[in-house]
Amino acid sequence: MCILDNDGNRVLAKYYDKNVLPTTKEQKAFEKNLFNKTHRANAEIIMLEGLTCVYKSNLNLFFYVMGSSHENELILQSVLNALYESVSILLRRNVDWRTLIDNLDAVMLAFDEICDGGVILDSDPMSIVGRAALRTEDVPLGEQTVAQILNNIMNF
Repeated sequence: MCILDNDGNRVLAKYYDKNVLPTTKEQKAFEKNLFNKTHRANAEIIMLEGLTCVYKSNLNLFFYVMGSSHENELILQSVLNALYESVSILLRRNVDWRTLIDNLDAVMLAFDEICDGGVILDSDPMSIVGRAALRTEDVPLGEQTVAQILNNIMNF
C-alpha cells in the first residue's frame, strides 16, 4: 500500500513482501514508474512488473494497493476503498497533502489496522477509524483545547 503526491513522490508506503522490491531504492523506482503510468489514466487497475495495482486519485494524492498477479482484484479494491474511506474520515473529508501530513500518525495507524504482514485485517472504514483515531486522553495536555480539557474533567 502506498500514497503518493501529485509529483509521484512517496508520502507514505508500506511493503509486506520482502522478496518483492526489497530495497527502498527499488520501491521508489517502482512507485515512480507506477505513478508515470497511472497519473493521467482514468482506469482503476494496472498490471505492472508482475503486480496487480488498484488505485484512486484525489486532488493532489494518489492511493495505491498492490498485490501479486494472482491476487483477486476485488479484494485489492476492497482494501483500497477501506484505505481511502478511513483516511477521508480521519481527515474529516479534507483529503489533501497538507492535511494528510499534519495527521500522518493517525494515517499510519490506519495502514496498520487494515493490513499486517500482508494479511488483510479489516476492510470496514468505521472500525478502522475507531481503532486508529487518536484518543483525547492520548493527546498531550498542551495540544488539547479548553473544551476538551473541561470535557475530560467532567467525565472524570
